[in-house]
Amino acid sequence: MNNVEIIGFMAGMFIAISMFPQVIKSWKTKSTKDIALAWIIISFFGQILWIIYGFYVGSHSLVIMTSIAFIMNIFMITLKLKFG
Repeated sequence: MNNVEIIGFMAGMFIAISMFPQVIKSWKTKSTKDIALAWIIISFFGQILWIIYGFYVGSHSLVIMTSIAFIMNIFMITLKLKFG
């Protein structure tokens, strides 16, 4: 693994976990009224495109870490639809 991939994993880790506090807060409060569904959906499609791009350029860090962020996004969509 080269230094660029290590930086990619580190950056991806921060992006992937950035949604975690919001998911936890939304789950605990059972409220997502202040979260825009459009933001979640735009992010969702952006992550799909990043994953596809990561496959094409052969970046393991991009694919793995964006997939984790994608999963967090699915949780946010679910919470928004349930509690929104």
